[in-house]
Amino acid sequence: MRGIIKKYSDHISLPIVMPPEQQDGDEPAEDERVNQASALWARPKSELTEPDYKDFYRHVTGDLAEPLAWLHSKIEGTYEYTLLLFVPSRAPFDLWIPQVGRGVKLHIRRVFVLEDAGQLMPQYLRFVRGVIDSADLPLNVSRELLQGSRVVDNIRSNATKKVLRLLAETAEKEPEKYATFWTEFGAVLKEGLAEDFGNRDEIARLLRFTSTRSASDEPDVSLAGYAGRMKEGQQHIYYLMAPGLAAAKASPHLEAFRAKGIEVLLLGEGEGIDNWVVASLREFDGKHLQSVAQGSGDLPELEDEAEAQAKEQASAELAGLVGQLKAALDGRAHDVRVSSRLTTSPACIVANEPEIDINLIRRLRGSGLPSQPVLEINPQHPLVRRLNRDPADPHLAEWANVLFDQAVLTLGARIEEPAAFVTRLNDLLVALSADPPEPGPAPAP
Repeated sequence: MRGIIKKYSDHISLPIVMPPEQQDGDEPAEDERVNQASALWARPKSELTEPDYKDFYRHVTGDLAEPLAWLHSKIEGTYEYTLLLFVPSRAPFDLWIPQVGRGVKLHIRRVFVLEDAGQLMPQYLRFVRGVIDSADLPLNVSRELLQGSRVVDNIRSNATKKVLRLLAETAEKEPEKYATFWTEFGAVLKEGLAEDFGNRDEIARLLRFTSTRSASDEPDVSLAGYAGRMKEGQQHIYYLMAPGLAAAKASPHLEAFRAKGIEVLLLGEGEGIDNWVVASLREFDGKHLQSVAQGSGDLPELEDEAEAQAKEQASAELAGLVGQLKAALDGRAHDVRVSSRLTTSPACIVANEPEIDINLIRRLRGSGLPSQPVLEINPQHPLVRRLNRDPADPHLAEWANVLFDQAVLTLGARIEEPAAFVTRLNDLLVALSADPPEPGPAPAP
């Protein structure tokens, strides 16, 4: 009985008393109050201190750690309700378990009614803890009645906006604290891009990424910060999707961008949600998000006249080799073309223009390649120049397949026939390092 009172009626204004627990033979004692009879969220904020909020957080959640941030707001108007919501400093163990009750408790005139099951806060804010107290809902409300309720819709909308505003203020004024939040809940917040179209811009400003300019592997780059550092004439926000951060940093797709000093966001497929981030967020502040592994990737808006002429000349010089490679890769590569995105690697795989990001396709198809993979070759690489000098090379078909398979491996995908790749590579190594003739007999002294 005491537990039921503390759970459902701890904060109603009237005291609830019960006989004290006593052992057999003890003298009867006076009744004692078993509820607090005071709702902290109903008191003016001016009367509350930081320890008051932290103690209440521990009381409501059972979390021994202190909350990272909180908001306390009373809304009056068409509907009247109070919000006292907390952002934890660490993720709960059940954060990724579906159908788990949310951390926000619905009270009606200070009486606890039920825990949120997704009606009061959106799915991507399921880490929020606290209390919502309404004066307009009936005490006998059920989860079914909450659905479609104008009161609940108003509460959900305002609560969501206030939490997002709280996070934005924390990111601006306390970046170290926000970095802690992002480590614990960043992956969950990303879900909001696909779930909450109305607040997509606010959510996008809260995102953090690792980029080619990050001082460490920690995600510390915002989209607004990236946009503010864009080079003159740059029209896109560039990103690279890879199986992991190490693979992204080593990707040949970054070579030309590094050479030009253009920042690229590094997204990891370890967090599968990153695929849906770029699928849901097509642009930010008028800047289109562009994968460096998609399309031509030649940065035409940043090429000067000399670079454009060099590219045109290379395409003309390698036209014959491109045709031979394409014929040798018939059935494997949709196209072969000369690219200016590479500076040190001989070749790379990209998605054809109509395709979406190649890494997203690869993930959706179980590490396979898109239906129209394109092999791009580096006209300045010694191997490509050697092949171009000898169009009658009998091993050209083997070189074409080895270049293609190497590009697939660099992408982080799997090759279809590993044994065939090894055989071709060994044959080429033998051909390049043919044994010298046997030495003749030693001359007579």
